Amino acid sequence: MIAATDLIYAAALLGWIMLLSSLITKRLYGLWTSRGMAPMRAVYFNRKVIHILAGGLVALLLPLFSSWVVPVSMALLLSLFLYIPRRIGKLMYWFQTPDNAYEIHFTLSWALVVFLTWAVLGALNVGIAAISYMAFGDAATGIVRNALFGRRTKSWWGNLAMAAVSIPIGYIYVGPVGALAAAAASVVEHFEWPPIDDNITVPVVSLAIMVLPRLA
Repeated sequence: MIAATDLIYAAALLGWIMLLSSLITKRLYGLWTSRGMAPMRAVYFNRKVIHILAGGLVALLLPLFSSWVVPVSMALLLSLFLYIPRRIGKLMYWFQTPDNAYEIHFTLSWALVVFLTWAVLGALNVGIAAISYMAFGDAATGIVRNALFGRRTKSWWGNLAMAAVSIPIGYIYVGPVGALAAAAASVVEHFEWPPIDDNITVPVVSLAIMVLPRLA
């Protein structure tokens, strides 16, 4: 049975995410572009804002929930919410782009990581760490690159920023293996094989490093 508190937490967090994605980031887009920022730069800054204040924040709050069912369902619902504008041709232009659907990769990866680490392995701390690399770590690298180069690109400076953020998180949640996984994820993030992006490779690689020793 689903706990009533889980539904309350989910409603509050979903409300916050809807406000963030539908209003706050739209206002930020308008503010930044009105001050001369290129629209695509504003889009990618907004993506990182959502990474931190939606995906990352909810990951840190996962221990509030009594089971994995409601958080995973919430992430799948958000995936649908992000897919519909693409389906009907009305993108939320302030953070979605027509050339990729990586924001949907993020929510689906989030759901899968929570399911695998909580429902299957009973190791939520590992899931929180993996999501944090994808949310906080990737946000750091995106912000640094955008600030330095003014566009979406890959640079090892961004990966250093990701490592600086992710390694302490990994150590706090999983110990030395978590720190190692964070370092590996920070390297892997540098590479993409479209349509496979870092929202897929970062959790896959970091989970493999943190989970395989537990299964040996």
